[in-house]
Amino acid sequence: MAQSINFKSINRLAIPATLAGIAEPLLSITDTAVVGNIPVNGLESLAAAGIVGSFISMLVWVLGQTRSAISALVSQYLGAGKLNEIGALPGQAIFFNVGLSIVLLIITLFFAQPIFELMEASGTILQYCVSYYSIRVWGLPLTLFTFAIFGIFRGLQNTFWPMLVALVGALLNIGLDFLLVYGLEGFIQPMYLEGAAWASLIAQAVMAIMAFVLLWIKSPISLKLRFPIHPEMRRLIGMSLNLFVRTLSLNIALMLAVREATALGDRYIGAHTIAINLWLLAAFFIDGYSAAGNSMGGRLYGADDKKGLWKLAKYVNGYAQIISLVLLIGGLIAYKPIGTLFTKDVVVLQTFYAIFPWVIWALPINALAFVFDGLFKGMGQMKYLRNVLLVATFLGFIPTLYLGKYLHWGLQGIWVAFLVWMALRSFSLWYRFRVMFARS
Repeated sequence: MAQSINFKSINRLAIPATLAGIAEPLLSITDTAVVGNIPVNGLESLAAAGIVGSFISMLVWVLGQTRSAISALVSQYLGAGKLNEIGALPGQAIFFNVGLSIVLLIITLFFAQPIFELMEASGTILQYCVSYYSIRVWGLPLTLFTFAIFGIFRGLQNTFWPMLVALVGALLNIGLDFLLVYGLEGFIQPMYLEGAAWASLIAQAVMAIMAFVLLWIKSPISLKLRFPIHPEMRRLIGMSLNLFVRTLSLNIALMLAVREATALGDRYIGAHTIAINLWLLAAFFIDGYSAAGNSMGGRLYGADDKKGLWKLAKYVNGYAQIISLVLLIGGLIAYKPIGTLFTKDVVVLQTFYAIFPWVIWALPINALAFVFDGLFKGMGQMKYLRNVLLVATFLGFIPTLYLGKYLHWGLQGIWVAFLVWMALRSFSLWYRFRVMFARS
């Protein structure tokens, strides 16, 4: 059956994906606020939560790439009318991914103290890191299990159930944060930082159970582990490895930016932190259309519908550009009060306002990159995505970053490097897609 490509069909996938994506940064902001207001050693608790959170996020980003690979294969089999042939692949993929995460869990748990010492934690902060991580890390397999099921649903052209699970998990985590961190007089003693860890772990467990039950009830996919190994397993691992390399290069760019901003001084890293958080939040708004392109693009690719893919690309990019322009206009109107939400320091705000134009004018370019990124993931073109990010990072971002440093461009030089980085990604993906499908 041909897949309709219109406003309704695209937004049926994009809007739930956007809501699910926004839940993540909002949860992080709430976690930060709750932990930062702990009455006993609040600053040390906040530092420990930040250090551990960044390490766990890195593990999830690296191992969670299987989600996109599973989504691509499921959507392609669905488009080809061969969903029944996918058989044991999802169960084998999830078993492999979760099994790998358990191995990493055990290794990192055993070496937790030296790991966080390498991240410059010491004294009370180091003690808090180890105790917090010893609880939080058990949520790693649960999160990867949930993400893999999200990938299956996305491949089945359904982002509603992942949205429901994400929102329930976020709300539960926020509620448990207040209950377990601060306690309930006469019933629950305050657990402070460990309470935040238990809140996250419980929420992750509930999300994993919800995702499994919904997949069991609402989809034809079985997670039962069966043998022999599915023929597509090798392809899935290859796609995941390519995305792994891609993710590493992406993180190199982000970490270098933070390092160079820190070297400039406190006012600059403060302004950069505000800017990058706004940049990432805007990305989540646009990422819903990337998810729609991923899901629908994989199905059309599986059905060998080249005209449909070209039409989908135009529609999805058009909607994403509208969202980026709305965000751009909103930012231009409200950038001063937005800045004061993060800090009242006049010097930091002045520095932030000086670089804000680079952040805001890049949004349409970012939207183009995110949309075609989703389309290429849906088609399973992970090797090309890997190569594009490697070129953009090592031949675009890094040379521009250090040229700006040499020419004393300051913080603006870092954001010029980001603009070059995103422009290279956008043009490379758009041009390749055009060559593949424009003449269909």
